[in-house]
Amino acid sequence: MLPELTDLSTFRDLLVGAPGPDGAATTGAQERNGQLTKPPGALGRLEDLAIWYAGWRGSPRPTVEAPQVIVFAGNHGVTAQGVSAFPAEVTVQMVMNFQHGGAAINQLAKAAGAKMDVHALELDNPTADFTQAPALSEAELLTALQVGWNAVDPESDLLVVGEMGIGNTTPAAAIGCALFGGDAEEWTGRGTGVDDAGLANKTRVVAEGVALHGDTQDGLEVLRCLGGREIAAMAGAIAAARVLRIPVILDGFICCAAAACLAKTSQGALDHTVAGHQSAEGAHSSLLGHLNKEPLLTLGLRLGEGSGGTLAINIVKSAIACHSGMATFAEAGVSDG
Repeated sequence: MLPELTDLSTFRDLLVGAPGPDGAATTGAQERNGQLTKPPGALGRLEDLAIWYAGWRGSPRPTVEAPQVIVFAGNHGVTAQGVSAFPAEVTVQMVMNFQHGGAAINQLAKAAGAKMDVHALELDNPTADFTQAPALSEAELLTALQVGWNAVDPESDLLVVGEMGIGNTTPAAAIGCALFGGDAEEWTGRGTGVDDAGLANKTRVVAEGVALHGDTQDGLEVLRCLGGREIAAMAGAIAAARVLRIPVILDGFICCAAAACLAKTSQGALDHTVAGHQSAEGAHSSLLGHLNKEPLLTLGLRLGEGSGGTLAINIVKSAIACHSGMATFAEAGVSDG
């Protein structure tokens, strides 16, 4: 069972003190990998994935039985600045679509054999416009972190978190810029498809937000000032998975912005994660570079919802199936040279 998050200091302490992978399981998985009926390294990154997963699950011969996909939704006051091609009402409409099973993420979760949960966070109460004030108070940030923290099923063995929130590439860009530096232009993309004038306006908004709040490198403070409820909830869920030693597949730009806030809070906070894909949002590749994550897939996706991470569940499942299901040379009666 996970402890309650009584305050932000508790969250920070739990993240810093979270357990690492099981060394014996990692060693056992490495030894097993060396005995399987294949040339050394023949399965490439699948071998690394299997050993990584084995360590976090504490078994040298693990299986993936209960993947979970969680989609968090939130609305952003900064959309009043005209940063999105779509109105904020679309967030509510898409949440209903998720709940009725009609979105892309529903189909991808079903194809991956994953349980899917949806959590809408105060959609009638957008965050503050971060060009004018911090997006969230400390109490609001803690509440959103707690939603994500509580949403993780302790019985799950692989997690993907996704989001829905009109305008949320703007806070994600601001978070990246505040945490890793550079100009707002480098971090700001077209999101759902704004035109050139819209992109210039969005870049201005990101620059103003970072100028107002970006004088700290504290990940939780950047998340509070520039983030959103669904972004904080994703961070809470990723952190809970770290404490529970549940491996996580990161989704796109917005999910990785949430994860970056954890990386700046505690060294090694993302050791239990892999990048599911590199999205078509321009700055996602830069963000992955700062997080030292190499994507499993690059398919030009820019949907959000956890779609790229969920698509990668089957990659991880395949890696584990080969690792745990293949015969060793001794078992198969094959000469290993």
